Amino acid sequence: MPLETAQNARTAPAAGAPPAAPAGGRTEARERAARNRRLRVYGARVAVLVAFLGLWELCARTDVIDPFNFSQPSRIWAQIWQWTTHGTAQGSLGEQIGYTLYEALTGWVIGVTGGVLLGIALGRIRFLADVFGPYIKVLNAIPRIVLAPIFLIWFGLGPASKVASAVVLVFFPVFFNAFQGAREVDRNLVANARILGADNRRVTLQVVIPAATTWIFTSLHVSFGFALIGAIVGEYIGATKGLGLLVAAAQGTFNAAGVYAAMTILAVVALLTEGLLTFAEKKLFRWKPAESGDGR
Repeated sequence: MPLETAQNARTAPAAGAPPAAPAGGRTEARERAARNRRLRVYGARVAVLVAFLGLWELCARTDVIDPFNFSQPSRIWAQIWQWTTHGTAQGSLGEQIGYTLYEALTGWVIGVTGGVLLGIALGRIRFLADVFGPYIKVLNAIPRIVLAPIFLIWFGLGPASKVASAVVLVFFPVFFNAFQGAREVDRNLVANARILGADNRRVTLQVVIPAATTWIFTSLHVSFGFALIGAIVGEYIGATKGLGLLVAAAQGTFNAAGVYAAMTILAVVALLTEGLLTFAEKKLFRWKPAESGDGR
């Protein structure tokens, strides 16, 4: 067989084998499959919500459940619409949402900052961990919700008492994640950085903190919900404005629709904030591979 003929035989595709798909076609197929899956997921979420609300409305209208105690979606929507168009007894609805968000965000920022700094410090310096570890465990064992009345006595009805409640709820989950993230840093990375001449400050800033960022971001998703809880509980106990005060006022007048309406607004605010955190995390960790799955 001539050399050229043999080379053509080796490079020719096997008989009956399907032609290889171009790389661009495979990429488009994967994107289309991912887009279709997202649409199915969103559609299923909407269907579950619609079914739940429809069943709730039907049971309330047919007296399967007591509409006075459990209310019904149509009344809850009417209450939200009334607050939106005519305001509340404490002021406009936007003012109440902004007041609660201000307290939660302030407490969240303070709690996250303190938790990250102290967690990294104790994770890096064993002497500090040995000294302050027992105190932190004792403080973490205290039911922090019961501190809200104490903060109300200390700081009054203003936002400071709600911010303090949010801080104590946010601090500990962030602290423990930052502490564990600093402890879980690959020792080889630290050793290599020291071989290259990095001092303790550079090792902390350029190796430890970036390695612990994933741990810290994991706690941020949970901690903002805790910050909202702290603000709402503080407002419920005593406040002049806020969504927690709306819940307390609605409960005082046996207005179940008002209670559920304030809870619905709070849930929407929490979901929007969670979406912003997820967006920021994806932008920050673009280098991470996407989660694998079976695609179903």
